[in-house]
Amino acid sequence: MNSNKMFFIFILFFSTLISISSNSWFGCWIGLEINLLSFIPLITSSNNMMSSEASLKYFLTQTIASINFLFFILMKMIMLKNFEMNNLIAILINSSMLMKMGSAPFHFWFPSIIEGLSWINNFILMTWQKITPMILLSYYFNMNFLIIIIILNIMIGAISGLNQTSLRKLMAFSSINNLGWMLMSIMISENLWMFYFIMYSYLISIMCLLFYIMNMFFINQLFINNLNPLIKINMLINFLSLGGLPPFIGFFPKWIIINFMMINNMYIMTFIFIMMSLIMLFFYIRIIYSSFMFNYIKLKWFKMNMKNNIYLMINFCSLISIMGMILSTLFFM
Repeated sequence: MNSNKMFFIFILFFSTLISISSNSWFGCWIGLEINLLSFIPLITSSNNMMSSEASLKYFLTQTIASINFLFFILMKMIMLKNFEMNNLIAILINSSMLMKMGSAPFHFWFPSIIEGLSWINNFILMTWQKITPMILLSYYFNMNFLIIIIILNIMIGAISGLNQTSLRKLMAFSSINNLGWMLMSIMISENLWMFYFIMYSYLISIMCLLFYIMNMFFINQLFINNLNPLIKINMLINFLSLGGLPPFIGFFPKWIIINFMMINNMYIMTFIFIMMSLIMLFFYIRIIYSSFMFNYIKLKWFKMNMKNNIYLMINFCSLISIMGMILSTLFFM
């Protein structure tokens, strides 16, 4: 890792802190701009052919969202006395934040940019880059508008992932689906959102690390490569955990959110959340199925070797995932 990358990663983290700790909308906007300008060099530094296209797309979409955000906060300051406009301005400010984090229905840039990035940059885009817009959204949101957005996120994330063969696009739609859960959690409480976000980042980091080490970008590479059986089991555990299947740790934050929704009589929402989680599990299982079942002699072109310490770390992470139900029952004692 060279010093340039270190510098931009530091500024990326720092800009998020500027936005979160700012006490004015302008401060938040400045933080967002610094964040954008520090992430673009990170995108272009990778040796991927599509990285320059991805950086341009990312720059354009984020700039449009920033301009909108700036315009709407100015409108809010001008129309401070006009309470009828408050709902509309809230919706507009929310929209620019949703566009920044790649939420449906402003998600069209998100999968195509993720397709052009390396796994490490993908991890940053799917986790860290969502923190600032999420927290700014929690300051000032329109409840009804956000509920529609949540349902859209959950449904688009699940259904669009069905016909994808690229692992990066699958992870992108998985991220859009999880964004729906995150928005629901931030409407309930900020602590719950932090818990969900940390869990999600943890699971995504394991998947991105695995794919990065094995240099995999498409589902068919999983059965061309002759993977170590333990790597396959790790993938199974972590994917099912990401999908939110009960014995694993990924189910725990989802369980809390479903609990809150049931208490608040949001039965239809709960039904949609659970049904779409099943679709998510379907396409996670399809990835795992490919790596488990297609094990012909003809396909054994490559043999995967992993460094021992990384291997141990991934095994340890999977162990935490398996212990999820034990850990989560302790919370409810």
